[in-house]
Amino acid sequence: MADKVFIAFQNNADAQPLIEAIVADNPGAVLNESPGMVKIDCAGRLVIRRDSIEARVGRGFDLQEIHVNLISLGGNLDEDDDAFVLSWG
Repeated sequence: MADKVFIAFQNNADAQPLIEAIVADNPGAVLNESPGMVKIDCAGRLVIRRDSIEARVGRGFDLQEIHVNLISLGGNLDEDDDAFVLSWG
């Protein structure tokens, strides 16, 4: 399964804007919800964009805030101030 990456968040109100932004920006993303966790799987690459999250939360957003609700991730991580990218390449 090295061709799929994933990210998992706590299933709470604070994580919902992140989840919505990820699903909107990654058409191939598959959402798997359970009572305590939301896992998002995606083939190849998953991109989390700061501006997409900001549009949903209505304020500036530091991508480091992702770590507050992050449970786990799978893939190589490349991050800067504007994007958080998971891939295997």
